[in-house]
Amino acid sequence: MQFFIDADTSVKKVHNFWNHIHFHPTDAIEDAWGQRILDRVALDGAAQTVRMYAMLEDIVTISPDGKLQYDFSLNDTRLDYMLSKGFDILLSYNFIPPCIAADPEELATVCKNKTRYKGKFIITSPPKSYALWEEICREYTRHIVQRYGIEVVSKWELQCYNEPDISCFFMRDETDIQKRAAEYCKLYDAFETGVLSVSRELCIGGPALAMHLEFLEYFLNHVKRNSKRLDFICYHTYGPMPYQVHNGSRPIHVRNTFEKAEMVRAVAKKCGFPNTRLIADEWGAIGHGFVDIEEYPQMIFREKAEYAAYFVKMLTLLDQQDFTPDKMLICLSGQHEMTRDFSGFRNLFTLNFFPKPLYHAYALSAKLGCDKLACDKPYADTTYSIFPTRREDGSVAVLFAHCADDFSDIAEEEISLTFHGIQGNVRLWKIDCETANAYAAFLKIGAPKDLSTEQIRHIQERAACRPVEIGSLPESQIVQFTAKPNSVTLVEIFPRTEFT
Repeated sequence: MQFFIDADTSVKKVHNFWNHIHFHPTDAIEDAWGQRILDRVALDGAAQTVRMYAMLEDIVTISPDGKLQYDFSLNDTRLDYMLSKGFDILLSYNFIPPCIAADPEELATVCKNKTRYKGKFIITSPPKSYALWEEICREYTRHIVQRYGIEVVSKWELQCYNEPDISCFFMRDETDIQKRAAEYCKLYDAFETGVLSVSRELCIGGPALAMHLEFLEYFLNHVKRNSKRLDFICYHTYGPMPYQVHNGSRPIHVRNTFEKAEMVRAVAKKCGFPNTRLIADEWGAIGHGFVDIEEYPQMIFREKAEYAAYFVKMLTLLDQQDFTPDKMLICLSGQHEMTRDFSGFRNLFTLNFFPKPLYHAYALSAKLGCDKLACDKPYADTTYSIFPTRREDGSVAVLFAHCADDFSDIAEEEISLTFHGIQGNVRLWKIDCETANAYAAFLKIGAPKDLSTEQIRHIQERAACRPVEIGSLPESQIVQFTAKPNSVTLVEIFPRTEFT
């Protein structure tokens, strides 16, 4: 297959909506294993914005005289670290502290084990007093603004709660979606008042929707009717649930992401918010982060090169459809539940810190530029997905994926990229069934139950993503490579004599 790319012609500006993550659990930020992941992500530039929870339950208690009291030490440890790594922050104000809950025994876990990380639960009860919730939102906001400055915090997204439209996070025993939405509107109103009383420069939004569109419509109508501030609408867009993949009723497909985003946009437009920023603050090819291959063997998809191809195909399709959210953040929940490597949880690294092919796709996609270049075959909804860009320094980065819609096995292809308007050195990176693939290396040594130190080093070596070919662009201006099934390739061309 041949493609022609004109490095002199920019067809549009693109913004990086894809290099963002939801890091979970938030309290792993203070732990060595969580920092190890985030250190690597920051080093590779694989994420710009990181979503985390305020974890108000760690902060707020009642003093002996009946007043709210605050201990921000854990919060400060987490946020100090995140800012030291250069991340932008999407901060979710949750969960309800026990001291203000209407029913502190209304508990949920939302995890594989009996409790959440570090033995914690979620209180799903509404607050017994929305005035107290407002006070907490105000005092927490005042603290982070005083500590980090309004210039920094005003660049963050501050979000009211997480998935209030489902019972495992809010109002555990309520089955009426209208009543649940009405209660959330009270939560949001108090959040808005509390946060904006500190500064009107702050950016606020909600509802971190788990995709109950009736709930979203109720909330947006409330915001519109009452002239509330809503700077962004956030929602979660997952593919099929694991049981649907298992029974074949709903296959993995990148259009799942696009179609859900379209539904949210349609509701926003209907309710009078056609131009409000949309943020998919959680996404994943498959839903439910707290299941693995023990329950559903198909979750091995999360370990394989197919997920890297899915990611590139998805961002290319969204760009092609001219509907890109402001940001998309992959959800990494479940990673603390691992007890062995290659267990099918939704994370970027395995237990022994082998980077997954999906992680490499994130790191390579961060190399794309902001000028989309002209290409004679700018499509994504076939076995080929191509994203050609020019960077600010004049170099070119082309991201390419080769995979079937259902990620089944297809023939490898010889690909030719013909460039116009650039000369220089070429660097080529690959992710496929053999290259930059820890799981493939694991299988090749017989998938041992327990890995020796030598086997760990062996897999680490083969899991690394490195340039596989470096040379000068030939006079023909053609770059050729073999695209294996379910593969990702990045081609870089540098107009200078040295690589940067």
